[in-house]
Amino acid sequence: MTAAGASAHRGDAMYSQTATQSLADVHGAPYADQSYKPGDWMERSESSKKRSKMIVIGSVVGLVILIVVGVVVGVLVSKNKSSSDSNNGSTVKQTDPNDPSTFVKNPALHQSFYGIAYTPEGSQLPDCGNSLKNVITDIQLLSQLTTRIRLYGADCNQSALVLEAIKQTKVNMTVWLGNYNIATDGGTAYTRQRDVIQNAIQTYGTDHIGGVTVGNEFMLNYLTANGGSQTPVNGLVGDTGADILIANITDTRNMLSSMGVSLPVGTADAGSYFNTKVLQSVDYGMANVHPWFANVSAEDAAGWTASFFETNNVNAATLLSNDPKMYIAETANTNGTGYFFFEYFDEPWKDAQFGGVEGWWGLFTAK
Repeated sequence: MTAAGASAHRGDAMYSQTATQSLADVHGAPYADQSYKPGDWMERSESSKKRSKMIVIGSVVGLVILIVVGVVVGVLVSKNKSSSDSNNGSTVKQTDPNDPSTFVKNPALHQSFYGIAYTPEGSQLPDCGNSLKNVITDIQLLSQLTTRIRLYGADCNQSALVLEAIKQTKVNMTVWLGNYNIATDGGTAYTRQRDVIQNAIQTYGTDHIGGVTVGNEFMLNYLTANGGSQTPVNGLVGDTGADILIANITDTRNMLSSMGVSLPVGTADAGSYFNTKVLQSVDYGMANVHPWFANVSAEDAAGWTASFFETNNVNAATLLSNDPKMYIAETANTNGTGYFFFEYFDEPWKDAQFGGVEGWWGLFTAK
């Protein structure tokens, strides 16, 4: 497996539809009003301080474990990629080269992650270059690290490729399919991806699908393009963008219903950009929470992530009558909640297009 390249629907790199903005600039915005101050912890009640302390300690331990696992995985993959094997250069060996389910597990890898963010290599329009062979290798490796993955978009047939790879490898894996919609194209991207998601569900069923995520940082992108990222997410402009997103969410529900399929439908956005009307329209929300872009130190990152997610996302969701389930969609921290580690492999195309650091946060290296 090679790790270079990915999908244009990796929304983490597409915070704004204005390509002139750097990742550092736009990523800083979601947390600009959520800057972490150690002194803030002292202002809470005694019981809250005890609870927060437990969260921080547990989270730091979890973060350290993830870092160790990530280093081990990176070293192993780098070594494997430098040598060939019986599977025509694949990084995973199979006892039967014609049966992907016979892959040999690496004893150094463990299912240490709740979930992992993933996009198959070469799933970027207009030059789709992904392949079932590479996706099978990815699923063989991912299944040794987690039982859950999330996709960001559906272009280049990635939904079907992933489900086919799960079928052939016979692994225990659940995937959250994604539809990366765009507010300014009249629904073209949404409709295109909706149709291929529908075809994939018709072909493979729902046994390995956890939900369909409509939008990734749609609200952040919309506000950035219509007044700036500091525009209130629940104001007039925010609600206008929400109406567009909700229409796509409703259409996805109708599509699933017409198929006789019952699946959760959700959305993903930057942690500070969940519009209330949108949350009231979904079964789950996935919050992208990155301490790096809030200028939080490594020492404070785990506690900040836990506090930010609980305050801005979990608490807000529990106030709604539909009580949507909340996940951390992108993070390098775990504190007992559902999360998707960011991310599976390095994506050098981000560095080339946007600069910044996000292209190099993969567990797996690009070489």
